[in-house]
Amino acid sequence: MKKTNVRMQQPGMDRRTFLTALGLGGVGVSALIAAVGNLLYLKPAVDYGPPTVIRAGRPGEYKEGIKEVLEDQRVVIVRDKKGFAAISITCTHLGCTVGTSDAGFECPCHGSQYDNDGFVTGGPAPRPLDWYQVSIAPNGELEIDKSVKVPPGTFFKA
Repeated sequence: MKKTNVRMQQPGMDRRTFLTALGLGGVGVSALIAAVGNLLYLKPAVDYGPPTVIRAGRPGEYKEGIKEVLEDQRVVIVRDKKGFAAISITCTHLGCTVGTSDAGFECPCHGSQYDNDGFVTGGPAPRPLDWYQVSIAPNGELEIDKSVKVPPGTFFKA
């Protein structure tokens, strides 16, 4: 009797079908990744930063002769006989937060000193502190617009 070498075919996928499916799966995954990447490209990756308009409460909340520091917004509100002013407390030297003092403002990091109007009186600061526009919002609150710089000494009469 003669033996024949017959292989039994197993049910399932043969090698060619498996490799074809694997290749098509790879192309599909690549297309999906490319589509997601293209959709993410359409969404702007821009940080617009904090809002430039600050609401600072009603004018009657501020006593005359006071410097009210808004630490989070890096602004000090000054009220005197001339009205209201908003002065930046960001040092013009390297961007540190300056502190208030009786003589004006002082940078604790590098020693810049400013008078009460924000003009440099000592240290490495190259220019005065910025002054921002102050106005009254429709709801009656003080509104400080940090995108609009005004000349030092500009007060808003409320």
